[in-house]
Amino acid sequence: MGTISLEGMEFYARHGCFDEEQAIGNRFTVDVCMEVDISRAAATDSMDDTVNYQAAYSVVQREMLVTSKLLEHAAGRIADSLLHSFDSIEKVTVKVAKLNPPLGGGAVQQSSVAVVKERA
Repeated sequence: MGTISLEGMEFYARHGCFDEEQAIGNRFTVDVCMEVDISRAAATDSMDDTVNYQAAYSVVQREMLVTSKLLEHAAGRIADSLLHSFDSIEKVTVKVAKLNPPLGGGAVQQSSVAVVKERA
């Protein structure tokens, strides 16, 4: 078993509970850690035996375009889509962070939610 990670993916999206957040949007980062049996890919050096990073990024990008009120919902959708798209992923952790969240005047770099899902 091994991990394949995509870290610091940046997106402009319209997630948030406030109407302004959904109208104006905000910057987000997404980190994904996928637990995969990488032994075959390590032996064959073939893309067919692993998770294609570009394809995984496309799944995350597609889900970030779907507006959600909660980061929990966005992260859960991303995790479900990755598990559905790649049979080789056994477990996935998805962290979605909203940069500079509107918290009533307080200075906060980011708020984030992490979701862990395993193949049933």
